[in-house]
Amino acid sequence: MGLPHHIMGSETEYGISVVGEEDFDAITNSIFLINSHQTTTDVIWDYEEENPYADARGFQVEEQFEVPSYAENVQLNKMLVNGARLYVDHAHPEFSTPECSSVIELINYEKAGERILDICRRNANATLPAGRTLVIYRNNSDQKGNSYGYHENYLMDRRAPFKLIAEHIIPFLVTRQIFCGAGKVLAENNTSPCEFQISQRADFFEVEVGLDTMNKRAIVNTRDEPHADREKYRRLHLIVGDSNMAEVATFLKWGTTLLVLKMIEDAFFLANLALREPVAAMKQVSRDLTLRLPLEMEDGPGMTALDIQREYLAHARRYLADKPRGDELEACCDRWEATLDALERDPDELVGQLDWVTKRYMLRSYQEKKGVAWSDPRIAMMDLQYHDLRQDRGLYYLLERQGRVERMTTDEDIEAAMSNPPEGTRAYFRGQCLKRYRDAIYGVNWGSISFNLGDEPIKRIIMAEPLRGTRAHVEGLLNASATAHDLVKNITR
Repeated sequence: MGLPHHIMGSETEYGISVVGEEDFDAITNSIFLINSHQTTTDVIWDYEEENPYADARGFQVEEQFEVPSYAENVQLNKMLVNGARLYVDHAHPEFSTPECSSVIELINYEKAGERILDICRRNANATLPAGRTLVIYRNNSDQKGNSYGYHENYLMDRRAPFKLIAEHIIPFLVTRQIFCGAGKVLAENNTSPCEFQISQRADFFEVEVGLDTMNKRAIVNTRDEPHADREKYRRLHLIVGDSNMAEVATFLKWGTTLLVLKMIEDAFFLANLALREPVAAMKQVSRDLTLRLPLEMEDGPGMTALDIQREYLAHARRYLADKPRGDELEACCDRWEATLDALERDPDELVGQLDWVTKRYMLRSYQEKKGVAWSDPRIAMMDLQYHDLRQDRGLYYLLERQGRVERMTTDEDIEAAMSNPPEGTRAYFRGQCLKRYRDAIYGVNWGSISFNLGDEPIKRIIMAEPLRGTRAHVEGLLNASATAHDLVKNITR
């Protein structure tokens, strides 16, 4: 029943600050940052497909979606030749990866996004007055009670009932924090106090299922924007995850979630792991550094987060038993099992692999050396500095330079992802068009490209199939089209 392929992409909102600026304005500085990207022409983001008020439960929320003017659109959006989108979302710079067809490919594009943002930062700082420095953080909290997101998008078979997806994915999402939490000092959002917790996002979720992404945040978001053929596909839009620096944690987050979704699509997942109170359980898991406290189940005795994750893993092993060996998801299963085993023995075995473990180890070492408490402002500063994108200042990148974190990518692959689109999805066509015909492109979104051919009406090329527009599919067409006019003629004849 499920899709034979997987297509995925992420959206990362970044924290931003300007050292030395008294009246900091996040929106103005976010616009300033993304407009420091070296683009040559103005291409707008086409909002034709945008409908953030369509709900996957089968209804439309009565709200008005405001499309920015042309001038605002150009200011707020940058379409990149690697098929990605760089833009301002509310008060944050945001990077959306292009559509990816493997987890490792996605990690490459996320890391490419970090480097693109850092280049923008350096360009912006070169024009700031002396004494001011713009800094970007890949985290989820400003430590003042505000949270910003990291969103996962998985293309799924439309036939998979949304209610079934939500039912089976919620216990998984609540408990996967134990390996993909980014770690955070203290508590926020009027939640129960703690010194250190596993997740940066757990304090900010209030309902199980819902459409809102900023106030009543839901463990399972119901936005129904497939950005593809609506009859065939749904896009599961998850806002519950932390933004990871560690590549292993990112690999686990995406690979394990993908496996669970494929089991749901194929009606393979049968176990009842429903939690009695999922929202409360999220906060409990985030605060349980022992990983030993049982969660209340809807039926049956309590289970720990580790117990629940082992149940999902056992199902995944059975699911993959008759699939081709050596697949990326098989490797993910092996890493998943090894990670759960290490978490049960001693989480510190995973320093350099999981963010929350690595961060806690660093902070504890500093505490022992300086004799300071978790409430010390220096600890909060180190927490934030772990996520600093400056490779010469960020604590995560300090560890990377020292060879103390495990890499799953290479610098060469990340560099390539900064300027080249994925070859196995429609992002290839988008990115190549931006490279070859940029001056003739009027607007872009995930499912279309619009060309301005002078005196002719705007020509809109629809790309409803994410697996069409790949290199194999369109390279010959592109090579046979010297101009955008040639391309449109060759496509439409």
